Amino acid sequence: MAVSLGLFSVFSTGETATFAKSASFPSVRLANVRTVRTVTFATASKPAAAEPKKREPRGIMKPKRVSPEMQAFLGGMSEIPRTQALKLIWAHIKGNNLQDPQNKKVIICDDKLKTIFDGKERVGFLEIAGLISPHFLK
Repeated sequence: MAVSLGLFSVFSTGETATFAKSASFPSVRLANVRTVRTVTFATASKPAAAEPKKREPRGIMKPKRVSPEMQAFLGGMSEIPRTQALKLIWAHIKGNNLQDPQNKKVIICDDKLKTIFDGKERVGFLEIAGLISPHFLK
């Protein structure tokens, strides 16, 4: 018995037909259809997330002892991370307007910077990380 109920008539008759080839079915737009998320056993059984544990700083973020010259430059700090030391050096450079006006990549060293930059008059900004490395003691 073949009962025509629109889309279901194909299934009740036992016929196999592709919906794409059938011209009798109107095209249906699913613009307003929402997907529903179901809670499964795996997602429901997870405990509530606790406070994340603070990780110890590693690498360049880990405070290290510094040389006496660097201590004098930093205002007496005996331990500091490399990142913080670079921030303070750049703050000193910007605050005292020590960049070359023609080439901003070059720093003109004052007496304070010469103590940590091996007495050099001019330093490229890419050299700074290499010049402060010996001041971080192991």
